Amino acid sequence: MAKYEIQSKRGAPPRGAYSQGWRAGDFIFVTGTGPSDPNTGELVGDTIEQQTAQTIDNMLAILEADGASLADVVKVTVHLSDTALFARYNAVYARRFSKPYPARTTVGSDLGHSAGMLIEMDCIAYCAAKKSSRKTLKKKR
Repeated sequence: MAKYEIQSKRGAPPRGAYSQGWRAGDFIFVTGTGPSDPNTGELVGDTIEQQTAQTIDNMLAILEADGASLADVVKVTVHLSDTALFARYNAVYARRFSKPYPARTTVGSDLGHSAGMLIEMDCIAYCAAKKSSRKTLKKKR
């Protein structure tokens, strides 16, 4: 089973000791990401709708770096700074993901480590690994 790190310049860069994503066989694991601009690292948007869209864009960039899409996502975990934001975030989420929707868990969390951050998401995708003669364990796009 192939296992390697996935990195994307289009996704939010890690702000700690973690990788943007990993492929393990046919599964892709995308780290918890928030609504950061990939170029500046600054928070994008002050509404839950804007932040949800940017967070999904950041996850998508990492998925695409290894040939996957939102349609390949089978599980999403969402952390909201305030669960009262659920309906508004869910409306954006429902427009970006297609039926059948991935399994999902949404919880309220203290996201105070980043001032103004309203949402953080991670996901797991199932996407058949492409046959490759790659000998490296690291993939960058």
